[in-house]
Amino acid sequence: MTPERFRWWHIEEVLPIEEDLFGPEKWSAAMFWNELATGQFYLVTRDGDGSVIGYAGLSVVDEHESWVQNIAVRRDAQRRGLGRVLLEALLAEAARRGTRKTLLEVAVDNAPAQQLYASYDFEPVGIRRGYYQPSNTDALVMMRNA
Repeated sequence: MTPERFRWWHIEEVLPIEEDLFGPEKWSAAMFWNELATGQFYLVTRDGDGSVIGYAGLSVVDEHESWVQNIAVRRDAQRRGLGRVLLEALLAEAARRGTRKTLLEVAVDNAPAQQLYASYDFEPVGIRRGYYQPSNTDALVMMRNA
């Protein structure tokens, strides 16, 4: 399950995953279109029948900073290491581009994701109050140096 570049034709396949995992806080098709149009680095991973089961994105600001935009794995494909595969691919791209630090936001109540990020040397550096809307859930900002 090697990740491949996320292309415009994948958008319709990821929207049901977004809906299931994030509900009212899901990204819209327009948000994905914007990420691709502005040249952000996105990947998908597929299962044996070719359907998209996970995706992830990285925004490279400059040589100093990159941001993990999202990592999502379809519920029935979770706990198989796909989140790790996607995260490693994003971190490899950040390193390839020479960024000095990578940051991300994760819901304060998402302990499994926080543990995954911590295992890759991400450390908490702040809180964004009410970041996720409409639930008003806080986001933990985590950072990893290159």
